[in-house]
Amino acid sequence: MLRRGCTVSAVTGLIAASVLLACPRQTLAQRGAGSGHVGGGTASGGGLSGGGKPTGVDMKDDLKDFHEVLALQASGEQTGAYTAMIKSTAAAQAELRAFLNPTGKPGPASELATRGAALTQSIDSARTLNKRFLEGLSDRQKSGLKEITKKLTKIDSELAQQSQALDQQLRDPTKLGQLAGTGQSLEHTLDGFQNLELDLGKEMSIGLATHAPELTYTIPPVKTSIRVENQPVEITTSGVVSRGVAEAGQNNFALELTADLSDLQVNITQILRAQLNQADRCGERIAIQDATLSPSAPASLAFVRLHYERWACFGAAVNEMVEGSGTIEVKLSPRVGEDGKLRLETALGGIHAEGLVGELLRSGSLGDTVRAKVANSLFSSMLRAGDFKTTLPASAQENAALQRAEFQGTGSGRLLLVLHGEILVSNDKVSSVTSDFEQRSSSQTLPQLMPR
Repeated sequence: MLRRGCTVSAVTGLIAASVLLACPRQTLAQRGAGSGHVGGGTASGGGLSGGGKPTGVDMKDDLKDFHEVLALQASGEQTGAYTAMIKSTAAAQAELRAFLNPTGKPGPASELATRGAALTQSIDSARTLNKRFLEGLSDRQKSGLKEITKKLTKIDSELAQQSQALDQQLRDPTKLGQLAGTGQSLEHTLDGFQNLELDLGKEMSIGLATHAPELTYTIPPVKTSIRVENQPVEITTSGVVSRGVAEAGQNNFALELTADLSDLQVNITQILRAQLNQADRCGERIAIQDATLSPSAPASLAFVRLHYERWACFGAAVNEMVEGSGTIEVKLSPRVGEDGKLRLETALGGIHAEGLVGELLRSGSLGDTVRAKVANSLFSSMLRAGDFKTTLPASAQENAALQRAEFQGTGSGRLLLVLHGEILVSNDKVSSVTSDFEQRSSSQTLPQLMPR
């Protein structure tokens, strides 16, 4: 019987041997130059017992396994995605080791929180790539690999729970003593996660499974800071670069950047209050009560709850004309334009308000204003995440181009912006670019904040 991990060439060789055994009459006739004799035997079956019927080889079973190997075998695109996936898992392991075994003297609590944030984002990135790879399997692959994918789904859930527990402990000073135990459990689970990914590669005949780190490079987390309406917002961006096939003197690198926008989520209410709150004595009075920004892959959803009043002045008298509260939903979808620049499309969703307030939110200036302010706040963070100057080495920046963008979420509800692109490098510059990526990939330290 054949193993799933065998190569197609080996299977082909076995089938060729099986054909020789199954068809001795035709084979011996060809080699005997028409004489019908080989080594004293005859083409009628004197050389093999049972009238030329092979024994010990089950052609039906062998062909079944051969077709199964072909059905489960990864495509070229899947091999590239697999390479990026296990590289991302290796990067998460490196982050975890650095977190559990820091060098130098213990730093302040803020430094611990920074390293913890980099770790949880790295784990989220590994989980995201794993989930995306499994979703990209064909129906036949999902059927044939259901046992190992079931195990991966289970251990992914464990990773999510442990990562969330670590994040909560980092936010609560009274639970810092639990970090060591949680970190060790996380290390054990992450190792099991990686082993299952490697087993999956073997089942899919990905011969480069054990060498994938040589084909991809990680972009360590880079933390930057921008100000939105005088509110500081931190964005942490990491990535994976996978080297593709060289054609016509050009070397193609697939680029994927993942930006953590959770700090924008935390501050979105204050940001919108700074932009929208107003209290005109003789005019509109708007008060943002609260706002949320949630992932709804591949888009995101903003929910804004506000109170609206309109006052009119008649001489010294001030009269309230309209008063009411409402909730507006805004759907935000990122995309990349034909010019390679980021765009953000918006659409109004559900609106819960009555009377004139409802009309103003649905078709009046109030709804348009809220939608525009939400979009501007998110778009400024997107632009910083897609700024190659903060994430890529100088040798690759000019040759990088975005192709696709999407929002994703994590198990804890954090909003991530995932950017897909490519880097084209000529043969004479590829050594310099790969050297720069290798240098960055080997360094897992978190750079200092770079304010805007």
